[in-house]
Amino acid sequence: MPLVASVQSLSKIYRKPGTNVEVAALRSIDLDFVEGEYTAIMGASGSGKSTLMNILGCLDQPTSGQYILGDIDISQLEDDMLSQIRSQRIGFIFQNFNLIQQLTVLENLEVPMFYLGIPPVERRRRATELAERVGLLERLDHRPMQLSGGQQQRVCIARAMVNDPLILLADEPTGALDSKTGVQILALFDELVATGRTIILVTHDPSVAHRCQRVIHLHDGLVHKDERNARHAVQAEGGQLSEEVVGRSC
Repeated sequence: MPLVASVQSLSKIYRKPGTNVEVAALRSIDLDFVEGEYTAIMGASGSGKSTLMNILGCLDQPTSGQYILGDIDISQLEDDMLSQIRSQRIGFIFQNFNLIQQLTVLENLEVPMFYLGIPPVERRRRATELAERVGLLERLDHRPMQLSGGQQQRVCIARAMVNDPLILLADEPTGALDSKTGVQILALFDELVATGRTIILVTHDPSVAHRCQRVIHLHDGLVHKDERNARHAVQAEGGQLSEEVVGRSC
């Protein structure tokens, strides 16, 4: 499968304000992400998972090492170029939705495309198409406060795809949802991966990670474990695996 993102000898060091004390959030890690892969990143607080996601999302830069997104070395880009890359190549799905409350579903979907310079007719067509894809075609004129939590997260997922991103980044995407709604959102993620989307999500929930093809465990800024889910690997080969074995695969 084609490589869509890669970090090589990636480190991130923060200095505590007002001191000379340095904290290593990431310590020379190496990871590759391929097209169409569904990856969970797990780890305790302070393990480095948020720092890694910020760098993958071009919200922060490494202290040393490389981050290659597609065919672009992100590591040393200026802020204006990082902003451009974010808008063109990355889709963000947030735990707390981050929708504009004064705008309708349709308008929330059109906003990112406005900043990309996409003409109004094309914005409307693409927004409508994505709303239909996530099951919200009949909610286009609703505002976020008129939607359930699950519906708001579906708007976020549709919004994240308006720029046809290389990768979708999700930060605890079911954290603000009840368990039934969370399962529905994860089923939508399954559908997106089946169509070739690349999803990387942060989660503390083993049941969410269990649905992913790959689980990366961080500990003290290092990759502690990098596991492929045996269920997905066997299914890809047309085989079957017992539930007992699957349960031990993550």
